[in-house]
Formats: sequence, structure tokens, C-alpha cells
Amino acid sequence: MKKFLFLFTLLLFCAVPAQKKMKDYSTIMKSNSIYEIDAFLRDAHVDDPRRSILKPRLMNMLKDYIKTAHPEDLRVREMQEKLALLKRRPSTKISFDEMNANIKQKQIKFYQEELARAQRAAANPLLGAQARIKVATPENNRGYAVSKSKSSAEVAAIRAAQAAVGKTSGAPAAPPIAGAAAKGNFANPEQEEFNLLMNPTVEDHKNQTVKILNALFDNDPTSKDTSVMIKNNSDCDIIMRMEGTGNTKYRLAIPARGENTIVILKGQYLFSSLVCGAQYASQKTVGKAIMVTLGSPGK
Repeated sequence: MKKFLFLFTLLLFCAVPAQKKMKDYSTIMKSNSIYEIDAFLRDAHVDDPRRSILKPRLMNMLKDYIKTAHPEDLRVREMQEKLALLKRRPSTKISFDEMNANIKQKQIKFYQEELARAQRAAANPLLGAQARIKVATPENNRGYAVSKSKSSAEVAAIRAAQAAVGKTSGAPAAPPIAGAAAKGNFANPEQEEFNLLMNPTVEDHKNQTVKILNALFDNDPTSKDTSVMIKNNSDCDIIMRMEGTGNTKYRLAIPARGENTIVILKGQYLFSSLVCGAQYASQKTVGKAIMVTLGSPGK
């Protein structure tokens, strides 16, 4: 027993210096790095006197970055969010529950807007419930794409209706979907299936959106369904396949650099996908809403 206590104490003393080395802020007062000062404010004790100097410095640095950034700089939004948090609290640190709540609220807002668009399209007599509509995702174009019709008259009518829907919603016309993935010359063998999943009928799209909203608003832990959000950080369009017990199977198309959500039954699943030619597979127990993030192979 004494040997065990001695070994435990020795390991503890070895671990403490290692932790300190990982987060060494001894020179933080000289730092001009947004991310370094941001990390310090998140980690430092609430009464650390350095906060009174470094928090205003960080806020000024964020303002300067936003002011001088290129119009297409993707980090501007991140900097704006950090600045907004710093105006309300000591640091940009948020709890896991807060993070989940923020993601949920963004999803609810997005799918409420998407449901309204689908309802307008379904109510349009020139479109109808069986016309095909391009699925919008938070990082993807929100325009509508209609499937090919049998006659030129139908084509003209649908195009006119599509333009009317675009004017009503303020959404631009959807660009054609690429026939190959974006990364290099990789020809995606699942591209045709991906295009089909991203262009369901108006009625199917509306029903799926209603299911997602119901799941997002449902706080009942005994519910049989839950939502799964897949974030695709790769440069390729992908399809996430979720296989459960028996014949329980789901498919979800996620555009490159985008995300998408699906409602599934709670249970054990094998998640698999082809990401720019690399195979992804993972077993997951889905008992509540989850988010899965995939990156580019090799990164």
C-alpha cells in the first residue's frame, strides 16, 4: 500500500509541471496574438490582475482586425462573435450547455425559414408538391432547383414559378450541381446519388423539415427520435450512411464545406462515408442529439 501511495504521489508531482508547461502564460503581457490572449482570458483565474489590461487589449485588437479585414475574410465573423462575448463577460469561454444551446437556436431559426420556403413552393400551383427542390443547408445556396419536365410548356411554367419563388424569398437561383467533387480531379462515385438526395420533391423536403423542427423542440428524454447534425469540413460532397439494427438505415447528403441534419431513431449505429476517396467508419450510440464533424483526409 505504501509503495502504491508513493508511486501515485510521484506521478502527481510529475504531472503538475507538465500541465504548467502546456499553459505557460509567463510572457503573456508581451503578447500581441489574439488567440494567445483569448486563451489566457479563458484559462486565468477570475481575480488575476492581468485581466484588467489584457481584456481591453484583446478587444482593441479584435476591433482593428475587423476594421482592416478583407471583405471576404472568413475569420471576421469569428472575431465579431469574440468581441460580442467580451462585451458581456470576462472572456469568450462558454460552457458545453451554452454551446449546444447556441447551435440548437441557429438550427431552429434556419429550419423555420426553410419550412416557410418549402410551404410557399408547395402552395404554388405551377410547382406542386411533386416538383423537385434543391435542399438548402446552412453553408449552401438557398435557391431552388426544379427537375426536368416532360414538355417544354411545363419547363417554361416551372421556370416562371421558380423565378416567382425566388423573388418572394429573396433567394438567388440555384447554380447547377457539379458532377464531380471539388477536391482535385477526384470523381465522386456517389455524386449521382448525392444529387438525388439534395433534390427531393417539395413535399418530401417539407415533411423532413417538419420532423427536424419537431426533434429540435422536443425536450422529452423518453422520445424515440433524435437529431443528428453532420458537419462536412472536407472539399468533397459526401453521403453519411447510418446503419442500425435490422432494416434501420438512413442516408444524409452533406455538401462540401457545409452541414446537414437528419432525424433518426435512437440506438446503435455504424456511421460510414466516403470522404474525398477515403473511407470513414465509426460506431456510435445515439441516445440524444449529436453532431459529427468530418475533415479532409490527411488533415
